[in-house]
Amino acid sequence: MKKQILSLAVVSTLSLGSLLSPLSMETANATSISEMQKQQNELKNKRSGINAEINQKDDKIGELQGEQQKIGDQIKKLDFAVSDTEKKISAKNAEIDQTNKEIEQLKAEIAVLEQRIEKRNELLKNKARSFQENGGTVNYMDVLLGAQSFSDFVDRVNAVTTIVQADKDILEQHRKDKEELELKRNQVETKLNNLQQMKKELESLKVSLNAQIQEKNKLMKTLKHEEEQMHGEKLELEETAELLAAQEAAMAQAIQLEKKRQAEIAAERARQAELERQRQAAAAAAAAAAAKKSGNGSSSSAPAPAPAPAPSAAPSDAGGMLQMPANGRLTSGIGQRWGTFHAGIDIANSGANVPIVAAADGVVIRSYYSSSYGNAIFVAHSINGQTYTTVYAHMSDRSVSSGQVVSRGQRIGTMGNTGQSYGQHLHFELHKGSWNASKSNAINPMPYF
Repeated sequence: MKKQILSLAVVSTLSLGSLLSPLSMETANATSISEMQKQQNELKNKRSGINAEINQKDDKIGELQGEQQKIGDQIKKLDFAVSDTEKKISAKNAEIDQTNKEIEQLKAEIAVLEQRIEKRNELLKNKARSFQENGGTVNYMDVLLGAQSFSDFVDRVNAVTTIVQADKDILEQHRKDKEELELKRNQVETKLNNLQQMKKELESLKVSLNAQIQEKNKLMKTLKHEEEQMHGEKLELEETAELLAAQEAAMAQAIQLEKKRQAEIAAERARQAELERQRQAAAAAAAAAAAKKSGNGSSSSAPAPAPAPAPSAAPSDAGGMLQMPANGRLTSGIGQRWGTFHAGIDIANSGANVPIVAAADGVVIRSYYSSSYGNAIFVAHSINGQTYTTVYAHMSDRSVSSGQVVSRGQRIGTMGNTGQSYGQHLHFELHKGSWNASKSNAINPMPYF
C-alpha cells in the first residue's frame, strides 16, 4: 500500500491527508484538480498563441524570400547591364585604338601636306621676289612686245597664259591643301573626343551599376540575415510549443492520476467508515449483552473493546519541500547575469558520473536535447495544491523519458557540459506554475531545499 501511495503522490497534496476533515479534504481535492485543469487550459491557450506566432514567422519568412527573389532578379539584370556596358567599353576602346591609328596615318599625310605647302610657299616666295625685282607683271608685256613675228607673238601669249594659269593652279592647290589639312585635323580630333566622351560615359555607367550591385548585395545579405534570424526565432517558438504541448499532456496525466488517487482515497474512506460502523455495532451488541448479564445478577463484567488505532501521518521531509538535485558547489544564482536574466542556479562538480536526481515526485514533461539547454529534462509537480515545474539542463545523459512518472530522489541523468555551457555543471530551474519562454514564472529554488 505504501508503494502504491508513493507512485500516486506525483500530483497529490501529501501534506493534507489525515489533517483535514472528510469535507475539507474533498474541497481541497476538488480545488487541486480545478487548479490543474485551469493551468492545462492556460497551457493550451499559450500553445495556440505560439502556433499563431509560428505562422506569422512563416509568413515573414515567405515575404523575406520573396524580397530576396526580387533583389536577385534585380542583381541579375544589373549584372547583364554591366556585362553589356563592358562590351560597349571594349568596342569603344577598339574604335579609339583604330582612331589613334588613323591619327598616326593622318599625321604622316599631314607631314606630306605640310612639306608640299612648305615647298609651294618657297616657290611663291621666289616668284614674288622675282616679280619685285623685275617689275612684276610688266615683264609679261616685254615678253609679248619682243615678238619677232605674229607666230612668235602667239607662242609668247600662250607661254605667258600657261605660266599665269600654273601660278593660279599652284595657289588654288595650296588653298585646298590647307583646307584639307584643317578639315582632317578637325574630323579626327572630333571623332577622338567623341569616342573618349562615350567611353567616359560608359565607364561612369559601369561604376554606377557596380555601386547598385553592391547596394543590392548588401540588401540581400541583410535579408538573408533576417531570414536566418527568423528561422532561429521560429525554431525557438517550435521548441516552446513542443514544451507547452508536453506540459499540457503531463498535466492531463497528472489530472488522471489525481482523480484516481481521490477515488482510491474515497474508497478507503468508505471502507474505514464501514469498519467503524461494524466496530460500533459490535460494541453496541457487546454492551447490550453485558447489560443483560448484569441484570441477571452477574457481578462479572467484560471490558469494552479498544477502538482501532488511527492511521499515522506520513513523516515530513526534514530536507524541505524539494531535494537538492545534485552534489556540488553553487557557482551562480538566479538573477541578472552578463546582461541577461539567469533563470536558475548552477551547481558545479568536476567529479565523474555525478548523479542528477528528481527534486520531487512528478511527471516528466519532456526529455530531449536542446541547442541551448543541451540534454535537458522538464518535470511537472503538484505540491501542497500548487503546481511547479523543474528544469535540469546541460546533462551528459538522460535516464528518463517524456511522460514517465518519477519519484523524489530518483536518478534521472548525469551532470555534464552539453548545449550552451562552460564547464561541467547542472543548471536547475524552479518555476511556480508552468514553464514559458520568457521564464516569467521562475523563482529562487534555494529556500525550498
